[in-house]
Amino acid sequence: MYVSHYFEWERLITGGHYQTVQNQRRILDDNDVAYTTDPDPAADLLHLNNMGPRSVVAAHRARRQNTPVLVHTHQTAEDFEESFTLSNVLARPLRPYLEYAYGLADHLVCPSEYNRRVIAEYTDVPKTVISNGFDERRLAGYDDPELRAEYLDRYDLDPPVVFNFGHVIERKGLSAFVETARRLPDVEFAWFGYLNPTGGTFDAVLTSRETRQTVRESPDNCTFTGYIEDPRGAFAAGDVFFFPTKNENEGMALLEAMSCGHPPVVRDIPTFEWLTDGENCLKADDVDGFVEALERLTDDPALRDRVGERAATVTDDYRLDAVGEDLIALYEELTGVSV
Repeated sequence: MYVSHYFEWERLITGGHYQTVQNQRRILDDNDVAYTTDPDPAADLLHLNNMGPRSVVAAHRARRQNTPVLVHTHQTAEDFEESFTLSNVLARPLRPYLEYAYGLADHLVCPSEYNRRVIAEYTDVPKTVISNGFDERRLAGYDDPELRAEYLDRYDLDPPVVFNFGHVIERKGLSAFVETARRLPDVEFAWFGYLNPTGGTFDAVLTSRETRQTVRESPDNCTFTGYIEDPRGAFAAGDVFFFPTKNENEGMALLEAMSCGHPPVVRDIPTFEWLTDGENCLKADDVDGFVEALERLTDDPALRDRVGERAATVTDDYRLDAVGEDLIALYEELTGVSV
């Protein structure tokens, strides 16, 4: 089998979307599947991960050559809102564009059941739910005491640390994160991830004025680290994963945190229907609820351990080897070629 595995604008995209594509390529490597990262319609399968204009052209060419087209539905208009400067304005024309672009596929991969329901309103192209998964090898050694001490010292954090990991944007619950920290002045909050509130780079252009202001006015117990090269540092320093995101297709950082045994506090949204409140997470709808949930977990180490252990257990099905089996099976179904 020879796959064209194309990720348009690969050099510009960061975060979970980028890591998801790297996970897919790790699956291909692990299963000895030959692939190119160029849009090659002569391959047995064209697998697209970002439906920009070159991807649309490649899909048209592949269909003319009877090459199956598989598209990952990473983007939705709903998920794009409250992300970057002008994202709310751009989300309106994004919806009809994605309806057209996803309609070019022979098959769609949706990272969650929630995402599948959203995409069902875009197009009737057949869909399969396959988690983006997480690569546990990326986190190997996160529990090293020296690594924990290094990152606690680097950012002057005093455990237990409530943390988030990912782009600092409003959709991820930035305002709720900051306000909750303000309500819990004796608890350390840390957000590990891309942030440039001072201007001068492309990243700063994408960061809205409201986001920069929220970060500037955050309380002293709320630390924004900016980008860290070693993602293990976030999971080494953190104790409770706080993910007040307003809309999410799945949430790779959540899977990673849970796999490390960190109990999550999440917003009660449809994406997280697979999690059980009080068992493997705590859920809340607003800042009052977040404050209550985080007080319980930071004040009670036994509860923190119990919820964290259950969280780690339920992530077994989201490890890359399990997810890889589903993806390879779909490749074989679409191409008629065995791996």
